[in-house]
Amino acid sequence: MTTSTRPRVVILGAGFGGLGAARALSGKADVTLVDRHNFQTFLPLLYQVSTAGLAADHVVHPVRGALRKSDVKFRMGSPISVDHKNKSVKLDSSEVLEFDHLIVALGSVTADFGVPGVIEHTLGMKSVHEALTIRAEVLRRFEDLCRFEDETRFSIAVVGGGPTGVEMAGALAELKRGPLMNDLAHAAEHIDVYLIEAGPRILPMFSERLSARAESDLHKLGVIVRTNTAVREIKSRQIFLKEGTPIPAEVVIWAAGVKGEPTAGNLNLPIAGTRIDTDENLEVKNYPNIWAIGDINGTLGADGRFLPMVAPVALQQGKWVAKQILRKAKGEKLEPFKYFDKGAMATIGRHKAVVEFRGFKMAGALAWFAWLWLHLFYLLGGRNKVGTIADWTWNYLTFDRGNRHIMDSF
Repeated sequence: MTTSTRPRVVILGAGFGGLGAARALSGKADVTLVDRHNFQTFLPLLYQVSTAGLAADHVVHPVRGALRKSDVKFRMGSPISVDHKNKSVKLDSSEVLEFDHLIVALGSVTADFGVPGVIEHTLGMKSVHEALTIRAEVLRRFEDLCRFEDETRFSIAVVGGGPTGVEMAGALAELKRGPLMNDLAHAAEHIDVYLIEAGPRILPMFSERLSARAESDLHKLGVIVRTNTAVREIKSRQIFLKEGTPIPAEVVIWAAGVKGEPTAGNLNLPIAGTRIDTDENLEVKNYPNIWAIGDINGTLGADGRFLPMVAPVALQQGKWVAKQILRKAKGEKLEPFKYFDKGAMATIGRHKAVVEFRGFKMAGALAWFAWLWLHLFYLLGGRNKVGTIADWTWNYLTFDRGNRHIMDSF
């Protein structure tokens, strides 16, 4: 394929899927990658920023740095419209990018499921800014407690018993039991950590045995786990339930789920639920040469349900769509996407984690080390890997967390 006939590809979103597609197409297509930030965030480790386990700059990597050895162009901006007739996309910078293929990889945002008060009174887990806000709010409440010598208590509540919620609750409990206890024991002892799940058990994507093991590990850390507890409304300092008495909460962290990025609605593409409606080839239905990948993708899995909004799906779809575009450019037949499920894992705390892959189940210290290694492997940037290893080593050896800074407002 000569340079003059290379397809022009515009990719919206520099997350796992978008960046993966861009790298796979480098040197084979004229690629322009667009994102509203000039960095990619490693979302699986955001909760560690929230709980002072990692420095914020260890979980982000410059997009241009990731593309340095490629011929991919980068534009910082957001799409505001797509001209389907003339095959172009307009950015909020007023720049217009023409394309032969458009890949939509806009990701997801926090879903409130219509619960009143979520937007006003909870903190999400989708950006570094939100992670730093959670950290600041937790530490600010701890500092408030340090002024009291009585039995005044405060609660932190995590809503959502999936991997994100479980990891957050466990990390908060370890923050309380370690660094904050060493800072001022009386104040730390008066902090309660709740994990609230509407379903009958936490980590429902795992086997019942591993789910029970995770709940037991959380109990050992002092987390108050409430299953079969549906949230009706959230108000300042209180969570109202569909049944039972309200739960007090000075800080509420919403980890109950995500939905497709609403910006996709500006692109005049068919929507299925909150995702872009796509066929088995990852191509948008009735819109040839437009593709959707990652959390915004609406392709159904073998079970007839949407694929999970997790990084492995986006990574696999990014590389797959790149192959599809090159196949189309050669006049070859498209192939249906098949997701290879690499299993699930979640960490609860030091030497506490669960891993499940196609019937293989593992829990405890070995699972914990596997979790650490895998996340370090996928983390972008040598500096980030070194910094993360340094932070983890310090935390492990000293039971301390050196990133306990309140830095949400300047």
